Amino acid sequence: MGTVLAFDFGEKRIGVATGETSLGSAHPLTVIHAESNDDRFAAIGKLIAEWQPEQLVVGLPTHADGTPHEMTRLAGKFGERLVRRFNLPVAYADERLTSLDAEARLRETGRNSKTAKPLLDAVAAQLILQTWFESSQHAIPTQPSA
Repeated sequence: MGTVLAFDFGEKRIGVATGETSLGSAHPLTVIHAESNDDRFAAIGKLIAEWQPEQLVVGLPTHADGTPHEMTRLAGKFGERLVRRFNLPVAYADERLTSLDAEARLRETGRNSKTAKPLLDAVAAQLILQTWFESSQHAIPTQPSA
């Protein structure tokens, strides 16, 4: 029981969400905009120091039919780096269609695509974490094969 941080990994941005296992509810936190991996992991390190998570969750992108692609491999590599750098367990959660769902949810709040864009990745991370909370027994516990 404790805090969980979730990541919607992207090559340009990383959405971050947080939640508590006891509540099973996720909330968007921030979006990391950093050019270099060192800067990205420094920002993640600050979030980990602040939130003290017991678990990390990485969204695992796949094709609609569940088959892996290049971003599947990159998200897996990102998860491996999180384990090595922060010595925390990393689980993977299916993230198919989370960006579309996040965009639809933001549109429902009256945001257009321009005003929603800064929040999109954090809301996608929230949906990834909510998926993991709702089916944590089905989360992918180890490195996915790509």
